[in-house]
Amino acid sequence: MNKSQKMDLKKTFSAVQYASRKLLALNDEKINQILLAVADAAEERTEFILAENRKDLERMDISNPKYDRLKLTAERLKGIADDIRKVAKLPSPIGRVQKQGVMPNGLKIKRISVPFGVIGIIYEARPNVSFDVFSLCFKSGNACILKGGSDANYSNLAIISVIHDVLKRFEVDLHIVELLPANREATAELLHANGYVDLIIPRGSSNLINFVRQNATIPVIETGAGICHTFFDRYGDVKKGAAIVNNAKTRRVSVCNALDCLLVDGDRMKDLPALCAPLQESNVIIYADPFAYASLQGHYPAELLKEATEEDFGTEFLDYKMAVKIVEGIDSAIAHIQQYGSKHSECIVTEDKGHADWFCREVDAACVYVNAPTSFTDGAQFGLGAEIGISTQKLHARGPMALEEITTYKWIIEGEGQVRK
Repeated sequence: MNKSQKMDLKKTFSAVQYASRKLLALNDEKINQILLAVADAAEERTEFILAENRKDLERMDISNPKYDRLKLTAERLKGIADDIRKVAKLPSPIGRVQKQGVMPNGLKIKRISVPFGVIGIIYEARPNVSFDVFSLCFKSGNACILKGGSDANYSNLAIISVIHDVLKRFEVDLHIVELLPANREATAELLHANGYVDLIIPRGSSNLINFVRQNATIPVIETGAGICHTFFDRYGDVKKGAAIVNNAKTRRVSVCNALDCLLVDGDRMKDLPALCAPLQESNVIIYADPFAYASLQGHYPAELLKEATEEDFGTEFLDYKMAVKIVEGIDSAIAHIQQYGSKHSECIVTEDKGHADWFCREVDAACVYVNAPTSFTDGAQFGLGAEIGISTQKLHARGPMALEEITTYKWIIEGEGQVRK
């Protein structure tokens, strides 16, 4: 990237920052009107968006795990539009009084929620993120700078053009949502846009997230890789377990909340074939440890059953693949999760409340489930409307990040001429 191109991006960053300040003047009623108009436009322009999405799909091998994330359909666009409408119906997170009180000297002090200002989102082949991020940032008073991957560039350009058309109609500064060029140089510029961008949120592979964390000079909230486990406890119900495992693994394999490893208490090893039986319909390849392999042999299709290697544990497959391991009770399951998990989403299947409480207390993850699949880790499923991503860190935000998580706060202090002694 030459010097003039860098200057162009700095002008873009400055324009977005200026637009973020003007955004504060919009009232919640107008914000909601615009969001509803964007939702309608997403459905009305379905054919245009899907045509551009097909250009991206044609450049990607269908066997690539990213293909499903990249693919848009009329049904998925309707779901995206519905999520935007849900965001519009949510109460505004801005100006909420979090704390207030009167000091002995008469000073009135309160803490109120405010936008971050400008949020940069770096993501890969996930065009739905363009709509999700815009809706959440707009509702929370933030301007956003989007840096999508080249794999989804046609899709992202189409989506942003649809959003911009709506903003023009309402005479709102288009710079409140800006899509950067789909090249690495733009990523580098965004990571070092100090003074313009207040927060960076990466969404994508562990390689992308690690790169952003190691190179950004702006605060980063990590949305980590999802290496998710389900532990079938000795007190687990087989019918529940089979349905939970199948849903967590096969509902949508390319997402971060998909199941990667099934752990089974050794006392229930005989139930492993029943737990895995529904997976055959989706041709899920199982990488089994020696005990699990022996239990499944003859009960699971031979062409789908493989012997596990050490690398299979701790892998985010993003595919119709899953590891299985037999463990010696709940302590061993928790130890395995501690070693191989990514602090995203973990599940226990059990009818014993003591074991459920034990698992929830000891497992260090953003979302811990009892008798429900990890596939529910999603902002919309949590009643948040949509999400920016799933944070796996512990500072500021953890789990699905939505409106509240992309705000910060400031203190307002009112006096009547008091001076400090």
